[in-house]
Amino acid sequence: MYSIEFDTDIIKGVELIDINLLNPHEKIIKKKKTKLTKFIKSFDEYYIISSILCCHKTHVIIDGHHRYFALKELGFKNVPVTKVDYSSNLISTGGNGNDIPKDQIIKMGISNDLFEPKSTQHSIYCSRSKSWHPIILLSSMFKIDTKN
Repeated sequence: MYSIEFDTDIIKGVELIDINLLNPHEKIIKKKKTKLTKFIKSFDEYYIISSILCCHKTHVIIDGHHRYFALKELGFKNVPVTKVDYSSNLISTGGNGNDIPKDQIIKMGISNDLFEPKSTQHSIYCSRSKSWHPIILLSSMFKIDTKN
């Protein structure tokens, strides 16, 4: 199911939730969002998309800001999410030389005062390889209906 081994207790749920419950913490690269929006719209019936990762307590987006903003622009009311235990020490905010503490990321997401695009880089610890990997590997694949 996953390409890495990790403590599965980190996953707190995989479901469709109201898009308005999610809280981004970063701005996006508009050109990237525009391309993704057009790409999703180009599918006649459905599109397979990676779930957005969010903190299970605060709904602050951990990974998937461009997906979130593209789906919001397209008018999706419910979006696929994987809720994670963001307090776990097996989730890291490091990797890009600008390690922002998790509590600051949560505060930013709740306040709607956004960091610049790609300010954070989240990773998950793989117990098999004993190394850190991109957190998107925790995402689940969803089929979303593109007929609006």
